[in-house]
Amino acid sequence: MAKTKKQPRPKAQTPKGFRDYFGTEVTERAEMLSTIAGVYHRYGFDALESSAVETVEALGKFLPDVDRPNEGVFAWQETDDEGKGGDWLALRYDLTAPLARVYAQHRNDLPTPYRRYAMGPVWRNEKPGPGRFRQFYQCDADTVGSASMAADAEICAMLADTLEAVGIARGDYVVRVNNRKVLNGVLEAAAPLTEFPEGDDLRQSVKAAWDQVTRDAVLRTIDKFDKVGEDGVRELLGKGRLDASGAYIDGVGLTDGQAEPVLAFLTSKADDAADTLANLRAAVGESATGLEGVAELEQIAGLLAAQGYGPDRIVIDPSVVRGLGYYTGPVFEAELTFEILDEKGRKRQFGSVAGGGRYDDLVKRFTGQAVPATGVSIGVDRLLAALREKGRIGGTVEGPVVVTVMDRDRMAEYQAMVGELRQAGIRAEVYLGNPKNFGNQMKYADRRGSPVAVIAGSEEFAAGKVQLKDLILGAKIAENATLEEWKERPSQFEVDRADLVTEVRKILDGQGG
Repeated sequence: MAKTKKQPRPKAQTPKGFRDYFGTEVTERAEMLSTIAGVYHRYGFDALESSAVETVEALGKFLPDVDRPNEGVFAWQETDDEGKGGDWLALRYDLTAPLARVYAQHRNDLPTPYRRYAMGPVWRNEKPGPGRFRQFYQCDADTVGSASMAADAEICAMLADTLEAVGIARGDYVVRVNNRKVLNGVLEAAAPLTEFPEGDDLRQSVKAAWDQVTRDAVLRTIDKFDKVGEDGVRELLGKGRLDASGAYIDGVGLTDGQAEPVLAFLTSKADDAADTLANLRAAVGESATGLEGVAELEQIAGLLAAQGYGPDRIVIDPSVVRGLGYYTGPVFEAELTFEILDEKGRKRQFGSVAGGGRYDDLVKRFTGQAVPATGVSIGVDRLLAALREKGRIGGTVEGPVVVTVMDRDRMAEYQAMVGELRQAGIRAEVYLGNPKNFGNQMKYADRRGSPVAVIAGSEEFAAGKVQLKDLILGAKIAENATLEEWKERPSQFEVDRADLVTEVRKILDGQGG
């Protein structure tokens, strides 16, 4: 008889690209999300919690293919009762695509405009890297059903208020605003169409070729403006340039005349919003699309100024080119401007923690009718990292008061103690391990970050007393407290059992002993 092969034990490890979060991290995130939700709620947005799973058809961005179905998302195909293939389902990759489906499905029951915020994990089946995980949190707020630029201005103002509410000081951030229509106008101004009359078939062919071949290359070059500057972009828009390593990078191939509107656009930012807008008008030339985008930015700037949001918080900035394939109008990005040290010890700015914009075509996929929408998404993990860099969070979180067990037969009395502490709003627990070794109980309290240990044996119960060990002071004494400080406030002392809650509260308030 063949010997049964022993089943190997599963490996205790997280899947590649995922991680576990423990006590302090979870608490810090929950507190930050609560603060953000408070700002969103104050602005009149309602909470929405949609399904973590959507059909691939509803997500819209990723479709099945032969080699790897639904690349970019975590997806699977349902089967019916007969084992035949059914719908493709996937974990959501953001919170905006589910919103479009929710609004299209429930629009008859929702107010218009519909203002919602949502918070939760999203999943992307992408190659993981340092600090880049396949599951991460997003925190979104969107207005669906309003074409007014007041909705976009409101999102920008709310984003600024949110950053300050969670602990990012004014001067450490800036919300930058641009408009996709402006950049579209710049590209139209740069396209080689002037020699062809309006409506000419050849003009349309040239425009199509420009859109397909050149547009993406120009956008990628614009995105390098912060790294290579005006001269570098000029070279990359033209024949090309040598990079720092000496390698030659081929350029887009624009003429000087075609590159000029792009460079004028990139260098149009001025100290005053009115000057920036004037420069943008010049950059887009006679493009109707571009002029419409500039007019929208002018409206947003005026609405923000009326509310007191100056350039120290929100600025018109043409360098914002994020998500241009997704957005249809204004786009915005929150950038943290303080410096940090990278892995090589070099100074650099922290960078972007949030972004968004207007996306008027997303709901149309379901309804066939254009539905205007605008919103913002905050990268929760990056914002938490920023707060840790600034020292706003990341300290030790105080653990529970630990009621030690000297006599396991008196467990009901120990539970009564911890019950009184909890009812008084004090975080507390009874030691539930083996009480035989008291030293292990104190090690447990130390590992839990406990501020106080409650100690009571038969003598204390008989006398109606309890011992309180001030673990906060005990740690300080172990470090550097003087003898006089130790005498003034001993780290362990006896109190009446009836005064347990009062005396523990004194220790927590720094007045015990």
